[in-house]
Amino acid sequence: MSQTDKIRLMIVDDHTIVRQGVRALLEDQPDIEMVAEAVDGAEAVQKAKDIQPDIILMDITMPVLNGLEATRRIKQQSPQIKVLVLTMHESDEYFFEILKVGASGYFIKGGSASELVSAIHAVARGDVFLYPTMAKKLMTDYLHRIGAGQGRESYDGLTNREREILKLIAEGNTNQEIADLLKLSVTTVQTHRAHVMAKLGLHSPAELIKYALRQGFITLDS
Repeated sequence: MSQTDKIRLMIVDDHTIVRQGVRALLEDQPDIEMVAEAVDGAEAVQKAKDIQPDIILMDITMPVLNGLEATRRIKQQSPQIKVLVLTMHESDEYFFEILKVGASGYFIKGGSASELVSAIHAVARGDVFLYPTMAKKLMTDYLHRIGAGQGRESYDGLTNREREILKLIAEGNTNQEIADLLKLSVTTVQTHRAHVMAKLGLHSPAELIKYALRQGFITLDS
């Protein structure tokens, strides 16, 4: 694999042991390169602008500037940079907030090395990574908040294939996995996905997944 094929990663955490631990976990990954570290949100914003990593692993609770505000500023100045929040906080409030500021997912620090690598790869592909426990909480919250039938008009405008793909996206499948399941090309899946987002008035993968979850298209056991 050439150098340009590597996922360029930056880790942002005010604890040295966490940064060193993540670096150690990922150093054997041939397609991931750690290009920078930052100890607070302010430093992260500046380094993201200067270095332009592909993905940032971002802690939430940090001095000077917290991870949520840092993510918001980074996405404003460099929308193409993807942020995967890396934290010990397993709460609904944090999860909804990180989606609002533009992050591509939420990874619990207690997760395994293999899960972290999978999360990084998913975010690099443009998918949203939902840590399993948080996916269930997200869906439960929206099912409690939304009234019966709300948004159904837009959903009824989807074709059967588009509804099928929407459900598979909500279950956490990548474009490639959906293509394999439905025996379609990845390009066709991407086209259907774009049509779904346009018809529903959604503008990001995070919005699409939240819509699918709040409509109850998957079960809590998915």
